[in-house]
Amino acid sequence: MVQHTQADAARNDLPLHNFREVLQPSPFHPRIETLCVVKNWMSWNGYQTARVYDSLASEYFAIRSACSVMDMTAMEKYRISGPDALRFLNRLVTRDVSNLKPNRVTYVAWCNDEGKVLDDGTIFSLQDGSYRLCAQHHQLDWLLISSLGMDVDIQEETHEFAALSVQGPTSFSVLEAAGIKDLQTLKPFGIANTQLMGFELMISRTGYTGDLGYELWVEPQHALVLWDAIFGVKERGLYDVRAIGLGALEMVRIEAGFIMPGDDFNTAESTVRAGHDRSPFEVGLGWIVNFDKPYFTGKKALLHEQDQPIKRRLVKLKVEGNKAPADSFLYDGKNGRRIGTIQSQVWSPILKANVALADIEYKSGEAPTEIWAEIYYQKELEWQVTWARCAVTEAPFWSNSRRSATPPAVY
Repeated sequence: MVQHTQADAARNDLPLHNFREVLQPSPFHPRIETLCVVKNWMSWNGYQTARVYDSLASEYFAIRSACSVMDMTAMEKYRISGPDALRFLNRLVTRDVSNLKPNRVTYVAWCNDEGKVLDDGTIFSLQDGSYRLCAQHHQLDWLLISSLGMDVDIQEETHEFAALSVQGPTSFSVLEAAGIKDLQTLKPFGIANTQLMGFELMISRTGYTGDLGYELWVEPQHALVLWDAIFGVKERGLYDVRAIGLGALEMVRIEAGFIMPGDDFNTAESTVRAGHDRSPFEVGLGWIVNFDKPYFTGKKALLHEQDQPIKRRLVKLKVEGNKAPADSFLYDGKNGRRIGTIQSQVWSPILKANVALADIEYKSGEAPTEIWAEIYYQKELEWQVTWARCAVTEAPFWSNSRRSATPPAVY
């Protein structure tokens, strides 16, 4: 085996490897590293991503009360083009996207042949006639396999575009003050193509917070200019703007009732044991399954499933008390029969309540009449146990009309 030292690499023009740099920095990293005072990092698709910048509380309230900025460059992005691009996408996902117009975005999920969810994401219909598919997890191999026999080109462009999520009540006002135009008439799930300081900028009115917000897409060489334009609004004393990490995003997405594949349910690709993967119906995504369109992957299995009483569901739960029900087992009564597990939970500062997403068993297609959480917590180094009653809710835990108001209110 041949080993190269750093000196050998320098002499032979071999790439130098910094063993301290395990994760890839995003184009925004020079600004992010300065603001991330607690250095609480984590990996997101191989990128070094901040979990918390300074405090979880300040970042949470930036989303709900002001303007937050999050680096979402690590989101998996794929460019779909060619004569069969739309036909391919319509066969891939469960939703009918045949009428998706240019400069519009839609939320989708896709399954394997057994009708079990592989991932969810968004499809962007771009102005040049191609499409961008954004996903939580790596999907290139599945996309290539699914495209066999079609005249379609699929390119991963995760590293080709930097992206920021700008969310919160004042997000519209901040972006306008930063010099970004064409936002007043932009409706939810719409796309605006504009320019800022001489470079192209794509803006979609999308997000993962349940609030007013936008996602900004730009080529990496312009990333820092975009960042400085947005945070320059704060430096001029016009609005408060804060960088937020994945910790605060986790809080608000649960409040909004948004699911996270891999956290709230096992994806079909990652499941090892039979029966531990989930269908769209079981995770509350039946509303994006369209049986009126032609064949799509998993259609036969889902047609069969829709005729059967549902056996389990991912539901939204309100949990009594102030003890965190993290990973709690659920029962049909105190000391009763176990019927499920809490997958994600948060104490909502704005609601002053425990809210959770939970996987529970249904009996004859009906939800349990009683649900109790067995909660373990520490008190002075000793484990204690308590019971908390839970209630299923169909609506999001938190919602605000400003999310869809067009034009947005100016604060």
